Amino acid sequence: MLDTDHEVMQKHLWQVHRLLQKHRLIETLAHKQHLAELKARLEELDLSAVAGIVEALSREDREIVWQLVSDERKEEMLRLMPRDVRSDLVADEKLQNPGMNMRVFDLFEGRLRQIPIEGREDLAHAQPIWIDLVAPDDEQIAWAREIFEVDLPNPKSLTDLETSARFYVGDGDEVHLHSDFLLDREDESRNVAVAFVLHKGMLFSVRSEELPVFRLQRLRARAKTGYVSEARDVLLDLYAADVEYSANALEDVYSDLGEVGKQVLKSRITDEEAAEILTAIAEEEDINGRIRRNVLDTRRALSFLMRAKFLTDAQHENVREILRDIESLDGHTAFLFNKINFLMDATDSSININQNKDIKRLTIISVVFMPLNLLAGIGGMSEYSAMTEHVPRSLSYPAFILGMIFVGWLTFLGLRRTERRKARRGQQRMAHPPLRM
Repeated sequence: MLDTDHEVMQKHLWQVHRLLQKHRLIETLAHKQHLAELKARLEELDLSAVAGIVEALSREDREIVWQLVSDERKEEMLRLMPRDVRSDLVADEKLQNPGMNMRVFDLFEGRLRQIPIEGREDLAHAQPIWIDLVAPDDEQIAWAREIFEVDLPNPKSLTDLETSARFYVGDGDEVHLHSDFLLDREDESRNVAVAFVLHKGMLFSVRSEELPVFRLQRLRARAKTGYVSEARDVLLDLYAADVEYSANALEDVYSDLGEVGKQVLKSRITDEEAAEILTAIAEEEDINGRIRRNVLDTRRALSFLMRAKFLTDAQHENVREILRDIESLDGHTAFLFNKINFLMDATDSSININQNKDIKRLTIISVVFMPLNLLAGIGGMSEYSAMTEHVPRSLSYPAFILGMIFVGWLTFLGLRRTERRKARRGQQRMAHPPLRM
């Protein structure tokens, strides 16, 4: 009897297990079908519409949709998105691939292709043109040094500002460049140091964190055939992408200062609003200064490459185009500095006007109470008591108080009439300015 019950139980368990497997299979197929339909729908929409959809989604849903977008469209979409969304998408790639702090690329059919690296043997058998190290550990740096016989710096010591230490040629004909790249986020903006080493036709890049510029370059090189043909093309395109990224950050500064300008030009600004405006202006000034420093550093690096004659004629022309873009950015940053100074001066003037109004109110109060203080002093003297000794106190002092109120009211009316007369005269002068011979 017990054996029969056990067999029945096993039969039921097997049926339940089979139904669960079937349910999971149906769920998986339905999920894949839904993702395929969503991907097809995204391909039908234009870039601006897809960028708006990704921006409006939550971060979790944004990651799912972003994985369905083709690599060819991601680059243009990133340009259309706000800087905080761009930064999140770039950061998400790093979080989804935590072991990818060493990215190795070679050329395949004219395109940049990433090679999967699981260990030292994979790196030794690779023939890369670009090795990108993002916060690498000591072991990975040692692999690259031993296999490719290259002197790579530690990413924690890339802040030496001395020119001779930032751009130089090493003993083994290695070209070393230490440059600053802009990282512009909604909560903060800063310059991140990046070390480049050109050695035996390979480019090594070492940095402490992910940057949007590098992601943009990878998307371009993977999507376009013939976009890069060697390591120097990758290096120049990274500098060009950095200049373009700086230009996009400048556009954001223009937009933010436009909103600040609307607040500054209001008819009246409170002290609290003025404090918020000054904080916003200071933040934009900091970003503008970092952009200026960033493009200046890029110009120095490109000038070093041109002077050292490391580039071909076509690459020289490419560098000249980048330098012309930097020239235009210099004019924009200078204009923004002037605009920032104007907005700060205007905000300071509003604060001074508010302070003058407060002082004016205090002055009016003091003028109104000046004759009252005189009368109060007279009323408190013994002579007043002698003068009113035949008048009951219940009449003399209330009459004296009423007289003080009357005098104060007359003083206030006189001051207000004087102010109105001055205001009318000012309006008449503005309406009928005097003729100048």
